[in-house]
Parts: sequence; structure tokens; C-alpha cells
Amino acid sequence: MNLIQKLEQEEMQRMKKIVPEFSPGDTVIVRVNVVEGDKKREQAFEGVVIAKRNRGLRSAFTVRKISSGEGVERSFQTYSPLIAGVEVKRKGEVRRSKLYYLRDRSGKGARIREKLGERLGESVAPGAEGGATE
Repeated sequence: MNLIQKLEQEEMQRMKKIVPEFSPGDTVIVRVNVVEGDKKREQAFEGVVIAKRNRGLRSAFTVRKISSGEGVERSFQTYSPLIAGVEVKRKGEVRRSKLYYLRDRSGKGARIREKLGERLGESVAPGAEGGATE
């Protein structure tokens, strides 16, 4: 581990930012600190994670939502002080790491299946997937 990586690790530990595990396809609510004049407030941005970039302190993710019939994308730095928190609302089942194809789709074509048993931190117990009992 070189010096730059050590400094990044120390900075990440100093920030003590708790980021939940999420991946592309998940629906997340990102709470962003907004400053308007001398007032501060939190604004929620809810959408689907279409890309995630894991680069240590320089990690980022892109969230896409539909607002008034228009697609809106926003990129967030994972360890930015502007982010108050990230909450995973729904886990999505996708096969790709970058979901840029959602930009061209609308309506039912833009839906993502939900992972069963993964909603809000629940997990299926091993051996409890179903099936007949003897």
C-alpha cells in the first residue's frame, strides 16, 4: 500500500461516514445538504442507481429518476460532506454494472425486478428457499 492509499484510508476513517451496501439497480434515497442563502436544509433525491464507481475516497455513484416526465440524473461523491445520508429503499436484480440503457427506455421497459428476500435488509435463511418437505 503506497502513501496515497494510506492517506485516503485515514481520511475515510476520520470522516466516519456510514454508507450502506448498495449496487446498480437499487432504489436509493440520497439526502443532500442544500444551502440557500443563510439557510441549510436537507433535500431527498430518490431514484435508481445506474452506475457505481469504487475508487476509495474518490468513489461516486449516479442516480436516475423521472421527474415530471423528464429523466434526471445526478452524480454524487460517496464521501462528500454534502451528502447527509443514503438509504436503500429497494434492491434491484440486474445483470450489468452500468445501467445506461435505462436512458433510452420509458414506462414498463424501464422497470427493474426486485430481489426477493432482500427488501429492507431482510435475507432468506439458508435452506428456506422453498420446496416440498418430506
